[in-house]
Amino acid sequence: MKNLFKVSKLILLSITLVMFVSCHNRTSRNESSLTGWNAKDKAAGGFTSSNNYKGQKAPPGMVLIEGGAFTMGEVQDDVMFDWNTTPVKMQIRSFYLDEAEVTNAEYLFYLQWMEKVFPPSDPNYKDIYLSALPDTLVWRDVLGNNELLTENYLRHPAYADYPVVGVSWLQANQYCKWRSDRVNEKILMDKGILNPLFAMDSLKVEGKNHFTTDTYLANPYLLFDGDSSIYKRGLRANKKRKKGDPKPSKGSFTGRQVKVSDGILAPKFRLPTEAEWEYAAKAIVENREYNDIKGRKKYAWKGKYTRNKSRRYRGDQLANFKQSKGDYSGVPGWSSDGGDITMPIKSYKPNAFGLYDMSGNVAEWVADVYRPIIDNNANDFNYFRGNIFTKKMIDAEGKVVIVDDNSVEYDTLDNGKLIVKAFPGDVKYIPISKRDAYMRNNYEKANNVDARDGDLGSTKFYNKDEEELDSKPRMYNSPTNPRVIGESGLIIQQYDTKKRTTLISNKSRVYKGGSWKDRAYWLDPSQRRYLPEYMATNYIGFRCATDRLGPMTYKRRKPTTTKIRY
Repeated sequence: MKNLFKVSKLILLSITLVMFVSCHNRTSRNESSLTGWNAKDKAAGGFTSSNNYKGQKAPPGMVLIEGGAFTMGEVQDDVMFDWNTTPVKMQIRSFYLDEAEVTNAEYLFYLQWMEKVFPPSDPNYKDIYLSALPDTLVWRDVLGNNELLTENYLRHPAYADYPVVGVSWLQANQYCKWRSDRVNEKILMDKGILNPLFAMDSLKVEGKNHFTTDTYLANPYLLFDGDSSIYKRGLRANKKRKKGDPKPSKGSFTGRQVKVSDGILAPKFRLPTEAEWEYAAKAIVENREYNDIKGRKKYAWKGKYTRNKSRRYRGDQLANFKQSKGDYSGVPGWSSDGGDITMPIKSYKPNAFGLYDMSGNVAEWVADVYRPIIDNNANDFNYFRGNIFTKKMIDAEGKVVIVDDNSVEYDTLDNGKLIVKAFPGDVKYIPISKRDAYMRNNYEKANNVDARDGDLGSTKFYNKDEEELDSKPRMYNSPTNPRVIGESGLIIQQYDTKKRTTLISNKSRVYKGGSWKDRAYWLDPSQRRYLPEYMATNYIGFRCATDRLGPMTYKRRKPTTTKIRY
């Protein structure tokens, strides 16, 4: 018994010693394991580290799409033989995607904000607001009676939950940028850092005086001409108030502003890339068996047919699409898909990722510039065509240039409409220069839209430099829209009368998925079509995406390389 007591005492002492050594060797989260400096030690110079980050939260209305490898392109027979969807293997990073398309109600909120901040009654802002308006006339048909839809589809409450249409690719991109700023503005308001700007009587939210994320991160006091009353309080400062220092007045800003390193602000919203959209639509995760994919998927749902097999809904369609010539919904009393045009979002069950209407209802814009071939020999990781690398514009004094109310620039589109390049209050971006890309091995220039497919290296002048040629040769002989400046300064539009061989250009953007107006063939997520970025239709909508930061998934898996102990 005495020996047993000694053994127990020895074991207890050993456990205590191990715990002491373990705790002693454990590095504090505030202490750098590579330098030994403590970030919160005042003698360390006031360095700070973000130790409260608990991971990225899913943005409102979005779901996490866990990345992985998949076969992009046609996995069934290519009945059209157009070689437009040649299958390629592709890796996709994790990202977030809207669970449904942007609705009329959501887009109207955007328009109301634009109308309030950039009132069209002001000549300086008239074209800003007009550039955001959807083209409601897309519902017109020379041999159709659809005039009522042109007047009601966007604004009537009966269509509030229907996907917005008549939006061009350029307008969809503007919405994504606006959404980024509104989400981050709300985050700062909820954190008590930013005052509710529209509720303040001391200032007016108009023109350049509104919140933008890029401007805030560049310098928080560039907003509202440095008016600090827009801020409520800052993040907790590490430096304590010394004895004898005056106490800050009630309501004054204390602490510090938010930085990217705090992990508080949301990443920018954008359109999904073509590879991301197709990967999310196919949702091959439901065909997974361990680390292998069994079978092929033709649609966003499991199976190779468009009709429901369940006993209750047998025979009903699984998406909203055109079933045959002159048949958009079925016979009276038995509507097989429930809609003649578009339908309210989430009318059908989501796919395996939790995404609604990835097949049918409306087709959707994606970010890519169209080319017939996806070149995975050049890149098989998160493929995207359309990169134009930019940088912040810096003035002669070394300060970031902010677009003001008098320096707003517009692009005149080929269809004659104007679209703003950057809103007042935004940071001005310019393409990178050759000097910025000097001696880099990953890119050589700013505009990479036609890289390896339409650039100089793709033509017979591959050994020339662009500066040696009077005009850059065009691999894709697409139509142009020549414009002449008249004596009054107005732009006179003219049609391109030359013989052209293709409609593909650097302004051709991809749209994916079938719509209420399409046959079942286009419901396949691998199918791809294109349209000029400035045009809109009554069957193309969009949804937003944003990047996943950190680990691919919330789930924790044990490593498969763990050694087995015998």
